Order: sequence, then structure tokens, then C-alpha cells
Amino acid sequence: MNLFQGLQQRLDAGRPVRVGLIGSGKFGSMFLSQVPSTPGLEVVEIADLAPDRARKACHAVGWSEERISATRFSENGSELCAADDVEVVIEATGSPAAGIRHALAAIHAGKHIVMVNVEADVLVGPALASRARRAGVVYSMAYGDQPALIAEMVDWARAAGFGVQAAGKGTKYLPGYHEVTPDSVWDHYGLTAEHAAEAGMNSQMFNSFLDGTKSAIEMAAVANACDLNVPGDGLGFFPCGVDDLARTLRPSSDGGLVAGRGVVEVVSSLERDGRPVFRDLRWGVYVVIEAPNAYAAGCFRQYGLPVDSTGRYAAMYKPFHLIGMELGISVLSAAVRGEPTGQARAFRGDAVAVAKRDLAVGDTLDGEGGYTVWGKAIPAEVSLEREALPIGLAHGLRVVRNVQRGATLTVEDVERPAEGVVSELRMEMKSLCQ
Repeated sequence: MNLFQGLQQRLDAGRPVRVGLIGSGKFGSMFLSQVPSTPGLEVVEIADLAPDRARKACHAVGWSEERISATRFSENGSELCAADDVEVVIEATGSPAAGIRHALAAIHAGKHIVMVNVEADVLVGPALASRARRAGVVYSMAYGDQPALIAEMVDWARAAGFGVQAAGKGTKYLPGYHEVTPDSVWDHYGLTAEHAAEAGMNSQMFNSFLDGTKSAIEMAAVANACDLNVPGDGLGFFPCGVDDLARTLRPSSDGGLVAGRGVVEVVSSLERDGRPVFRDLRWGVYVVIEAPNAYAAGCFRQYGLPVDSTGRYAAMYKPFHLIGMELGISVLSAAVRGEPTGQARAFRGDAVAVAKRDLAVGDTLDGEGGYTVWGKAIPAEVSLEREALPIGLAHGLRVVRNVQRGATLTVEDVERPAEGVVSELRMEMKSLCQ
């Protein structure tokens, strides 16, 4: 609240919020589309491995020639982070390695950073956030993306005095999707490979949404930001519509499908036989709250919340999210308020690599959405105990021991990656594991 008013005060004082964007893909382009209609918000530089692609993105979203001419275009995100006229850095590359490098550069330069790159955040976000806090800058989740919206709902519930039983999002899921590869992904989206190519859609990226990897990454990030539990054997992806959230996601001790309290979970828009779920939440987010007393439970019913049979559990949900078009909320929250829109605080969940097929010695892992592995969310302490291989590191590594289909890979199953800043940050995260 009052973000726009704060922005206008900055503008009136001749201090617009100046932003540097790294990565001009879909998320970045959606953000760019809103900049001309947000007075006081300026993008001074866009860094992309292909600067011409970034210029085309600006044209595509309706920027004027005057605005494009006034913007710097470069290839080097780290140099953008050091630019004197950049106050807030948006990291939207999707590459864990690049995201970590840019976050560290921004923190070192005293710049706020909005981390669209959930892949980097779930790999080392708690450590990056800790470093940012020590440096006096904001490290923030990206509003508009589902993890930040979930974090907002959890914060709302706790600030209002409700217990948080479960929080998460919806997606399209069937168990067989875990083994889908880029070759067959478009069948599940109702597209031909030709039509997808014409639209510039990346098959491996879109497959990471389908095979469960993106859900694992996002829910681990939410657990780390909201101090919530990850189910011991991974997400359940229960078929569930908005009217049944409170019933399905209450604790098993009260008749639900969730073990314990305070968990992250994803619900599916498909029944297990492929039929659509009634009033599904495929594009949205939710929080299931618990009434602290009988009076509050009575109010749940009186005001029309979807409740379970006991009346103690109720659901609040947001059916849609607008991705990058909402990203300005994070930018302004950091610059105007000095606050993140969600931030990793502890190491509660990890996203680890699971074999899509039998892997043999000499095979090379190809990362999220590829042919070899999918990402599974598990508790951080379990990941550390098993020395599980994070999905963010499961790219380009050669397999040194045979791994059966469906098994979680460990660091001993692959060639050791070179020691570097990622290893250092992962070590820092162990101290944040609760």
C-alpha cells in the first residue's frame, strides 16, 4: 500500500527509481511493457547476451523510439550491477550460475536486487539474502511470480492472527509428467512443435513447468522464505479445486491429505485419470488458514470462506498471477520502502535431481526440463543427510555411477563440480538449516 504515492514523491523530488534489467525474455519483456505507464520508474540499462534481442523486445512491448534511444543496451550483467545510475537490479536470466554471479555483484555494489531467477534463489538464496542484509541492501523475490504471491498471503495470514496450515499453488499435473522430455512436451500443451517454434517457445523451459521441476523449485523457495515444511517424500500434487482446498490440505489427523501442519504443497488441475478438476487453481496461489478459536471459525462461515467440515480450516486464494507485469511492486518495495516482497530466511527446502530414466556411467546431465532428470522438493535436512544433488547443479555433469530411474542423484553419482562460490554459498546455507 502507498507504493505509488511513494514513487510519485520520488518523482516530484527529481529522484525517479532507476532500474537495470538483466535478461529480456518473457518475464523481462512483461515488466518492460509496464514501464511507460508507471511514472517515476525508469529502466536505464538492459543487459542481454544478445542486445539486439533486447531492443526487439522493447519494440514488441510498445516502447517508443525515444525511450529505446535513451536506454543503454549491453551484454555484461555484472557491469550493469556496478553502474552508478542503477539503483535496483532485476535478475531475469533463468540461469542459476548467472543469477548468483549477478546477485553477488549487485550486493557488492550496494544495489538492491530483485531475483526473478528462482533457480538461483532455491540453490543459494538463503545465503545471498543473508549477505544482502549484512550489506544493507534488499534481496527480494519477484512479485507477480507465484512464490512471492504465496509469501504475501502467508504474511497476511500470520499478521492477522491465523495459523498457516498449508500454502502453495496450482498446476497441471499427472504422475507420468515427471518423465516427459522436450520431444513430447508440446503434446501436453495442445501445440505442435512447429507452432511452438513459430512462437519462440523453448521446449526444455516449458517442459520444466510440466515435469514437476518448476513446482519443486518454487515450493522449496516458499518454504525457505516462509519457514514452512516440505513434505518428506516430495510434493503430493493432489487433485483439488478451490472449494476443496481446506478439506484436502488440512492435516491427516483431521481427515486431510497432508502430514502435519505448516506445509508447502501444490494442487493439480487434473484428476489422476486426466479429467479436469472442477474450479481448478491451475494459474493461482492459495493459503489454508486455521482459526485460532471457535469465534473465528464461526466468522469463516459467516463471511463465505470455503471451509472444511469442521469449520476450523478455510482457504483464501488468488486465481491468477500476471508474472512480469506485476514486477514493479518488488522494484518499488525495495527502492521506496527498503523491503523485499518475500525473501529467503532459512534453509528449509531443497530441489534435488531425480533420474527420468536409467542413467549409465558416461551420461551427461542436461538440467531442469531436459531428458535426464526432474526436480523434486524435499526437506533441506534430508537433502543434506543424503548429499542429494541440487537440480540447479545437474547440468553438464557426467555420471560416474549407474543410477536407476526414479532414484535421487547424490553428489557421489556425478563428477565433482569445480569448487567455487556456489560451494561456498551452499556451505553457508548449512548454518541456516533448521
